[in-house]
Amino acid sequence: MLLVFILGYIFIAIEHKTHINKAAIALTLGMVLWTMYIFSGANSIISGNPVSFHNFILQNPAYTHLSILAQVRKYVTSLEIIDQLGNISEILFYLLGAMTIVEVIDIHHGFDAITHRINTQSKKKLLWLVAFITFFMSSVLDNMTSAIVMMMLIQKLLTVPKERWIFGSMIIIAANAGGAWTPIGDVTTIMLWINDNISSGSIMKTLFLPSVVSLTIPVWLISYSLTGKLSFTSPTSDTPTDPFNKPLQNSILIIGILCLLAVPVFKSVTDLPPFAGIMFTLGLFWIYLDILYNRRSRQQPDMSQYRVPYVLSKVDFSTILFFLGILMSVAALEAIGMLHTLSSFLNAKIHNVYLISIIIGLLSSIIDNVPLVAAAIGMYPLTTPLHTGIPEGHYLMNFVRDGTFWNLIAYCAGTGGSILIIGSAAGVVVMGLEKINFVWYLKRISWIALIGFFAGIGVYYLISLL
Repeated sequence: MLLVFILGYIFIAIEHKTHINKAAIALTLGMVLWTMYIFSGANSIISGNPVSFHNFILQNPAYTHLSILAQVRKYVTSLEIIDQLGNISEILFYLLGAMTIVEVIDIHHGFDAITHRINTQSKKKLLWLVAFITFFMSSVLDNMTSAIVMMMLIQKLLTVPKERWIFGSMIIIAANAGGAWTPIGDVTTIMLWINDNISSGSIMKTLFLPSVVSLTIPVWLISYSLTGKLSFTSPTSDTPTDPFNKPLQNSILIIGILCLLAVPVFKSVTDLPPFAGIMFTLGLFWIYLDILYNRRSRQQPDMSQYRVPYVLSKVDFSTILFFLGILMSVAALEAIGMLHTLSSFLNAKIHNVYLISIIIGLLSSIIDNVPLVAAAIGMYPLTTPLHTGIPEGHYLMNFVRDGTFWNLIAYCAGTGGSILIIGSAAGVVVMGLEKINFVWYLKRISWIALIGFFAGIGVYYLISLL
């Protein structure tokens, strides 16, 4: 099964060569692995989680008369795959809600309220402004959207391609760094948050400074290559017949961001999972927009393209289906016990959460960070402080809620994606927009991103000593 997963992921990685959508490969891979799992034999399935299997049979005495193979298949189809799908669905529904809110803001040109305020003529100052605006924007929005918005701005301001490449590279680093320190900033932090490995307050307090450092050092180093001033012209909307005035754009932006920021608050107050919070705020946002356009329809009858039903048609569902497929694939590896075997190997050979996290971070520059984090969650079950009294209790404290390992995974998986331009969604989209050469990024930017990556880890270590 592991070889099939690796082969499938190779096909995902070379999507640009095969021209086969990665979502299609991921969905196929996920179902192939679960099919292989159910045909792997009764003993291998039971050995993966014997306690869960025996409890399932005890709770369903009607299955006791069946053969052991039939019992195993009932266990997989009635419990195991349903539980895994339930956990994955929490992530997918959260992403659907968040992506819809972001798309609503974008279709109303709400981000113009941010980009139109940049009016400096200094290239160095512009670099710092763009980097930190991207950093804070990606802490609330998804990395890819933040990168697209800021890259479109840069394309309007800079005419020299190599300068746009430099700015685009810093946007990639900023987007990935910004997404690492909030529970809603990146898919991986969302996964850790939903799984209760991290809490919103703790990760923001713990990872903010390391994330800032991982961005500041690369921007400081690259700023020395920028000289001169630019001929500034205020960026304008690409839509000449824009029906929205600035107050409306600003209100849509503010309400949308508040909807996203309200989700952690909703979770802390109600203890309901994050997807419930995002669905609640999306519903309220939807009601607001319907009331708004019901009133405006008298003056402008055709406003359907700005309503949520139309916006839903613009949401990137292929990305959601890709996550479904890849997370189901990792779940199959977890079910058969491969992730537990891998964690035991790493614990025996390395036994250091910093080194393990660094390895995962470096791998995230090549492999999508979603399966890596999903694998880490499957490899290392969440422990409790009660385990501190047993042998290896000190080491297990790294895996409690808000423990060192989960914070490091959030940081390393996020910022590690900046080391290579293909290591993150932000990198891939900027590469596509500007046709940035892979080798150029490797020679000019990778070592700078690597310095920032390790500097952030160093800062985290120093903070942990305090």
